[in-house]
Amino acid sequence: MSLLPFCEWLASTPGSIALHESLFMYPLVESVHVLTLCLFVGMTMMLDLRLTGLALRKVPVADVVSRLQPLMFLGFAIMVVSGVLLFYAIPIRSYHNIFFRVKVVFLILAGANALAFHRGIFRRVESWGRDTEPPSRARFAGFASLILWAVVIVTGRMIAYNWFDCDKPQPGWVQIATGCSYDAER
Repeated sequence: MSLLPFCEWLASTPGSIALHESLFMYPLVESVHVLTLCLFVGMTMMLDLRLTGLALRKVPVADVVSRLQPLMFLGFAIMVVSGVLLFYAIPIRSYHNIFFRVKVVFLILAGANALAFHRGIFRRVESWGRDTEPPSRARFAGFASLILWAVVIVTGRMIAYNWFDCDKPQPGWVQIATGCSYDAER
């Protein structure tokens, strides 16, 4: 099952066309996406550095979470809305972009890591939250988050490049990874 027909339909909608062809809106949405990414990831990194024991060692973890979480949620919400709009503007190119696909996978992994942390070790933060070195599960969640978000940022930045566009001659593995071979069969 391919999402390409849905992406083709989405690309043909008036809103997608208008956003993609807009002289100012697309760059504005892209800028908002990057700025809110900075807000969200900046706050997330502060928490992750506390979880790893590399920074803010004397500040209780619960205090770090309570102070940073509102800004994290705000940044995340705006980042998601602007990201959806960016996809909406160029759905077919995004669908075929290897970096976009990797970014989505790592976004899911980052979300799963955060969910596992909050539903797991964080429920017992009262027992370890004042320790200068958190338990190994909390440190793992922090290090994993730092790595996952770094990959999301790098792959997100790489989406702008057209190295693997379907209109370029590519090796077979690239054709399969991008879904471009699907186009040739139609």
